[in-house]
This record gives sequence, C-alpha cells and structure tokens, in this order.
Amino acid sequence: MTTFEIEEKIVEVLKTVYDPEIPVNIYDLGLIYKIDVNDSGETVIDMTLTAPNCPAVDFIVEDVRMKVESVEGVTSTTVNIVFEPEWDKDMMSEEAKLELGFL
Repeated sequence: MTTFEIEEKIVEVLKTVYDPEIPVNIYDLGLIYKIDVNDSGETVIDMTLTAPNCPAVDFIVEDVRMKVESVEGVTSTTVNIVFEPEWDKDMMSEEAKLELGFL
C-alpha cells in the first residue's frame, strides 16, 4: 500500500472520531492540519482543538491514535496538538457548517 493510500484510509478513520460535545467528526470540523506517513508507516498528525482548554483533549487524542494505528500499513502514530493557526469555523467543511447551523 502506498503512503497516499494509507493517508486516504487515515482520513476515513478520522471521520469516525468525534468531540463528545459536537455532533460532527474532527476531520470535517477542520481540526486535522497535517497527516504525514513515512515509508516505514510511522505517522505524525498535527491537529488542533476548537478551544485550547477542551476538556475532552485526552479522549480525542487517544481515539485518534488508536484508530489511526488500526489502519493497515501504519506502524506508529504521534499526535501533536497545535494552536497555530488558530482554529475558526471557516475551517469546517460545508457539510459540517450545515450540520451545525452555520449555513
């Protein structure tokens, strides 16, 4: 499996990860900033949160790590929480904006 195919599978599983307080997955919310997969399957994900003091951060990070590591070809996963650029609602997909009433 190519790294591109692995990244596609990672996006699929990230769409099953939810912030418990928001009924939209973290990928469509625009919280995933970067997915890097090297040739040996080591994966690094840069993501942010809707708020810096999100009480569900540990739950979300662990859910991301476990689901990404379940993808065939992924050997390890590092999840970095970053706050640059700062998240705002314009980063959400059209579907997410519709679901949350922003359209």
